[in-house]
Amino acid sequence: MLKALAALAALLLPTAALAQAAAPERGPEPVQVMVLGTYHMSNPGQDLHNARIDPVTTPEKQAELEAVAEALARFRPTAVAVERIAPDQSTLLDPRYPAFTPADLLTNPDERVQVGYRLAHRLGLERVYAIDEQDREGQPSYFPFEDVQRWAETHGGGERLGAMHGEIAAMLTDLERRQATETASQLLAGINAPERIRWDQGFYARLMTFGAGDDQPGAVLNARWYARNAQIFARLLQVARPGDRIVVVYGSGHNYWLRQMVQTMPGFVLVEPSEYLVAN
Repeated sequence: MLKALAALAALLLPTAALAQAAAPERGPEPVQVMVLGTYHMSNPGQDLHNARIDPVTTPEKQAELEAVAEALARFRPTAVAVERIAPDQSTLLDPRYPAFTPADLLTNPDERVQVGYRLAHRLGLERVYAIDEQDREGQPSYFPFEDVQRWAETHGGGERLGAMHGEIAAMLTDLERRQATETASQLLAGINAPERIRWDQGFYARLMTFGAGDDQPGAVLNARWYARNAQIFARLLQVARPGDRIVVVYGSGHNYWLRQMVQTMPGFVLVEPSEYLVAN
């Protein structure tokens, strides 16, 4: 009997060893990224088109933004990235975050503070990164809209470009109006809805119709805009760790390309804000 068991074990052991050797190795945990496109809450007026945003430091708006942070916290972020230039490009840490206190929420309307810092502080995070890229002296602009405008005016496209401006103005007027009836969560959910993101990108795409032959200012603008977003995403790659869950707080104009880059990068998973944003 013992001899039979020994013989059976001898037959099974090589099979078990082969099965163990054939088992695929598990790769690193994916990096989950939530790209949260935002409106500029401090009214900096630096974009091509700007909405007039109601003060967000009032008690009512602060309660709404607390609800936003509570909703996003359910994602359990391990890091936050914001639209700021990092002076130390080796660490990309946001130099302003360590000095943040909740009292700043009552005086600083900047969305990086109101959403990004608020969320990081709530979760006790130390990893708040500044991953932005901006125009550099001596290099072409990342958004050379003046060249598009000039081409349109000299090639009979001024009225068509003006109509596109009108569409954006109407959208921003609608955003301003909805502030009176929608919460910050609802406004952010609308900005990050897939159909809104496609509409926003459509504006950039249609600029490629302004140009002809060797003179293609609309195409150049799109190429440069993509290049800026690629630089931003490359910095996100620099700081991401396996298993991270990162919330990227950025102006909504960056939504389309940053989302696309997350979706096409191996080892990265895009997380929709709408899965977490509350609707009240």
